[in-house]
Formats: sequence, C-alpha cells, structure tokens
Amino acid sequence: MAKPKNMDQRVEELLEKRLATRAGGGEKRIDKQHSQGKLSARERIDALIDPNTFQEIGLFRRNRTVTFGMDKADMPADGVVTGTGAVLGRPVHIASQDFTVAGGSAGETHSKKVVEMMESALKCGTPFVFINDSGGARVQEGIDSLSGYSQVFYANVLLSGAVPQISIIAGPCAGGAAYSPALTDFIIQTRKAHMFITGPSVIEQVTGEKVSQDALGGADAHMTVSGVNHFVADDDEQAILIAKKLLSFLPQNNTEDPPVVDPDPYVEYDPSLHDVVPAEGTKGYDVREVIGKVIDHADFLEVQAGYATNLVVGFGRINGRSIGIVANQPNAMAGVLDINASDKGSRFVRFCNAFNIPIVTFVDVPGFLPGVAQEHGGIIRHGAKMLYAYAAATVPKITVVLRKAYGGAYIAMSAKDLGADQVFAWPTAEIAVMGAEGAASVVFRREIAEADDPDARRAELVEEYRDTFSTPFVAASRGLVDDVIDPGDTRRKVAMALELLVAKRQLRPAKKHGLGPV
Repeated sequence: MAKPKNMDQRVEELLEKRLATRAGGGEKRIDKQHSQGKLSARERIDALIDPNTFQEIGLFRRNRTVTFGMDKADMPADGVVTGTGAVLGRPVHIASQDFTVAGGSAGETHSKKVVEMMESALKCGTPFVFINDSGGARVQEGIDSLSGYSQVFYANVLLSGAVPQISIIAGPCAGGAAYSPALTDFIIQTRKAHMFITGPSVIEQVTGEKVSQDALGGADAHMTVSGVNHFVADDDEQAILIAKKLLSFLPQNNTEDPPVVDPDPYVEYDPSLHDVVPAEGTKGYDVREVIGKVIDHADFLEVQAGYATNLVVGFGRINGRSIGIVANQPNAMAGVLDINASDKGSRFVRFCNAFNIPIVTFVDVPGFLPGVAQEHGGIIRHGAKMLYAYAAATVPKITVVLRKAYGGAYIAMSAKDLGADQVFAWPTAEIAVMGAEGAASVVFRREIAEADDPDARRAELVEEYRDTFSTPFVAASRGLVDDVIDPGDTRRKVAMALELLVAKRQLRPAKKHGLGPV
C-alpha cells in the first residue's frame, strides 16, 4: 500500500500544477503572440496591475463538455485569466482572455468565470476591466457558449452606471463577443485588434462587398467612422497606460466621488487666454488650447478624439478634482452640433452624471447642422439626447460661453435654464436666437429691400442687431449669465464655482441609471 503523501509533497504538486496552468497554451503559442506584437493574457495583467497585488480566482476551472473530443482537450483556466488586484493603489476586478488557449474562445465555464468577476466587482464596488482577445464562441459547446454570452451581457447591464467598466480590445473580437464591449463605458482598441459582427469573408458572400479587416473593424475605422471605440492604442502597452490614466479620473463606483490629487499651483490670472479666440466669428481655433489653460497641468484625456470632431469631450482636473469637459470645436465644422456630436456628447454627460463627475462646458456653437441628411437621420431625436442628458444631470454643471451661442444648440450646450449651476461668458460671447447676419435679414428684410444702398443698410442693421441682442450683457441682464468675465480669469472663476458646488447635495439613489448605447 502506497504511503500517503505528506504536506510538502502535496504543496510541490500544487506548485507544479499552478506553473503548468499558468503557462497557458505553451511557449510556442506565447512566442507567436509576441511575434505579432501582442502580449500574453498574463503579461497584460502584469502590466496593468500594481506589483504583487494580483490574486487569481478560478485558476483550476475546467469546462465540462465531453462532445467533439472536448473531454480530452487541455485548456488551462478555460482560456481566461480572472482575478483581483490594484491599479494605482485602488482595487479592481479583471478578466483577460488567453488567445493561446483554444484561441481564447468563450464557452460555458469561460463566460461564467468572467461573470463571477463582474458580479464580485458589483458587490465590492470596484471597476471591472475586461481584456478581449478571442476567436469568438466555442463552437464545440453549442448553445452553452451562447448562454455564456447572454450571462455576460446581462452582467454588463447590471454593472452599468454602478461601477466603471473598461474594455481593452487587444485581439480579435467578432460576432456576439463584440456586444459586451459595446455595453461597457469605454473601449480601448489596439491597432493589432479587430472588431466586427460579421467578418470580411461573410460580408463578401452575402453582399458581394470586398473589404479588409482593418477597413472593416480596425481601430482607426471604429474611431473615425463608426464611433464604436473611445481610445486607439498602438499596442498592448499603450492600451494599458490609457486604461490606468482613465481609471485615475474615475471613482470606484457610483456612490463615491472621484479621487482628489495634488492640484496644479494656483494661477491667479492668465492673460494668454486673450489671444486664443479670434474676434471674428467666422475664424476657427482649437478649443483644446482653452481647455489646456484652464485645467491642472494642461492634462486633458480626450475621449473619442477622432470621432465627431466638432465636439470635444474628455477628462481633466481643476484644483485636483476630476471634471468632465464638453466643448464645441470651431476648428471642425465651425463647432456645429450634428447627429454624431449629439450622441457623443449626451453619452459622455450621462457617464459623468452617473459617476459624480462635475461637468464644465465650453460653448462656441453656431447651431445644429442643417441639411436633408441630418433631418432624415433624426437630428431632432439625437439633438434631444443632449437636452435630456444635461437637464437630467444632478452633478455640478459650469458653463463658459466663449463666443457664439445660437438658437437651440445654445440651450443644448447646458444653458442656465437647462439646469447649469453657474454660467460665465467672455466679452466676445454672442448669445442669441441666431447670428446677427441671419437675424437682420429676417427682422429688417423690408427696410433693407427699400434702402437706396441695400448692402450698406444691411451692414448697419446687422451691427445694430449685434449691439442690441448679441452681447453677453443682454443675457446677463436677464440672469441667464451669472457673470461676464475677463478670459484670463476663467480658471479662477471655474475653480471657485466648483469648490462651492462640491457641497451641492442631491439624492443619490443606489443607481441613477444605466448607460446603454445611444
């Protein structure tokens, strides 16, 4: 009769099993990942998580499928590494698909491991980070793999608006698998990765269209055309750095405030802001220059930088406190609001509101984009999303009108009557139903037509209308602007308003709302 193994022998066996399982699909497959410029699942976790903080959960989980030879398949950790750790000293839950094991395919156990991490993140109130690198559903498991996807989607919705969810797309993400990232708050996609519901070969068979993987579902395509992703990274390492920086601006969950860090040294006055915005309303400029001069350290993390570029959104800090920034971009389409910009802006405002992040809005908007395509595309309902998002937001809301603020688009950019807590205007601000040129043509149409010199008379009346209605002092006299300020004073004014509004109290339910796609 064999002698029972002692504890030292059993611990040695345990260590051997751990090493074998952690090796994933083996050195050859890991080397292949490296040759493609990609990290392995565990290397990605090591890059994200603070040293010596990762606690793996479910290392020895295995699938229970016996059909199609699955009972003999060796799939360490069932193709996904899950666990907890710390990022910049704060706990997170994480799942990282292992492409070296069955192509990272998702079966029943694989998906259950992911869902258990998500449920634990919800229970503990920590962000959830999902690193995607998968060939898709595990076909050998049939309906069980689809059931697993369903459970992941359901968990995504449960977490939505309660804890931040970040998806890193580091490899293939096709078919139903693409819907989980789409249900999360932010998608970071590397240029080595592809996302699509149906791949190029299927599209060619069904529609006859020929398209490459990059053109269909590459990172740049989803940034500039579809608007599916929020950040583009050159490689895994850069994607991890983006995720870390993004997490630094966010609270752990919807019941907490974002972390406060050391503020930028106090700046009393910045005269350089006088030179940023051209006096001529038709001239463009980069609104990010204004943003950089107002926030701490000019440290701005822009979200969806390549999509709907006529609106800029992203995160910064003032006095060490996280803020969300929404700004019209006069350098692109004159800063008008269109369908895509409305979707981009409203979704961002809803995220900030869900996670207690104050919103600072910089306004220079000539209106909503006119055109048949916009009207038929639903600019009414898309533009209404901006109105709804700002009106529903209970976080501190500060608005700064830089130059143009015309018509319904002015209201949609967080006007006083839409719930802005404080509104400031620069002396260059023109707040009106429409631009002076258009308004004069309507109001003084007959007088212009009957004048001896219609062009000269029109120019006089345009100037008269602008002086009467388009100055910030008219809006200030009605209480629609709280103060007309020197541009150089913007940072101080906004900082003081935010410090006051930190004490703004609203009922915070356990969950304000989800953040479903818009």
